[in-house]
Amino acid sequence: MVSTGYFLSCEEFGPRELVRQAQWAAEAGFERLWISDHFHPWIAEQGQSPFVWSVIGALSERTRLPITTAVTCPTTRVHPAIIAQAAATAAVQCEGRFALGVGSGEALNEHILGDAWPPAPVRLEMLEEAVAVIRALHTGDEVDHHGEHYTVENARLYTLPDRPVPIYVSAFGPKAAKLAGRIGDGLCSTKPDGDLIATYRESGGVGPAQGGFKVCHAPTEEEGVRTARRLWPSEHLPGELAQVLPTPRHFEQASTLVTEEAVAGAVPTGPDPRRYLDTLRAYADAGYDEVYVQQIGPDQERFFEFWAQEVAPHAP
Repeated sequence: MVSTGYFLSCEEFGPRELVRQAQWAAEAGFERLWISDHFHPWIAEQGQSPFVWSVIGALSERTRLPITTAVTCPTTRVHPAIIAQAAATAAVQCEGRFALGVGSGEALNEHILGDAWPPAPVRLEMLEEAVAVIRALHTGDEVDHHGEHYTVENARLYTLPDRPVPIYVSAFGPKAAKLAGRIGDGLCSTKPDGDLIATYRESGGVGPAQGGFKVCHAPTEEEGVRTARRLWPSEHLPGELAQVLPTPRHFEQASTLVTEEAVAGAVPTGPDPRRYLDTLRAYADAGYDEVYVQQIGPDQERFFEFWAQEVAPHAP
């Protein structure tokens, strides 16, 4: 049976609301949490972007659900040595129930300090080196590292969990899936793609595969589609746009091309539990071990009641 979790959206909600949602998620029977790590929302309409490490600290005091960042980019905006310290502290706060999800990032969040945004192959190189730095620091040894992209001198972490923090690697295509299998303790993705999971496994990946998708429970499908189109049109942009567009304004401009029909075909909406169950089964059939669900929009409490009563009892 696939394990279900809730996806806390730092783009759409402030820190106190995210903690409240985590409590509702636990009460509704969700078993774990994802939480996004952004500097900007995708579009201004989403309206939020709290610092994820502060939110995780608050979550650790209010819930015992395991938490994974989905995902942190440890390459440009924040040096991997600092991410190593943040993740180690989060794992101590969560008493070991924390995993660091990492990915190669988006220009939207990572170019803000004026750094050039590198092409995808270089971003994957940077991610691999960053993970090596993080793992070295999580041993508790003093680390000196002089690599292609990062330098660390006389660095040692003193606040560490009992076990090294698991590192899950995000992948949307075969190159990243191979990297996840080679260097990761797990995989993160948002595509119900069995080939992606197979590539991860064939490349040595033995840890959990985590997948996530968005929904918009509402009184009618039409209302759900309108809300999803208003708040998350960026989810439906093609190709590499999500990785290279630099500001929420650019995402808003590109999102004018996203129609309600496109959203309706991709996002489970409305009151019928079958659409949610069908999507959940698609992720389970693809080979995911853990599946995370994000409710779009402000009507969170009603969503959790709906999920607990009409979806969870029939989940695969």
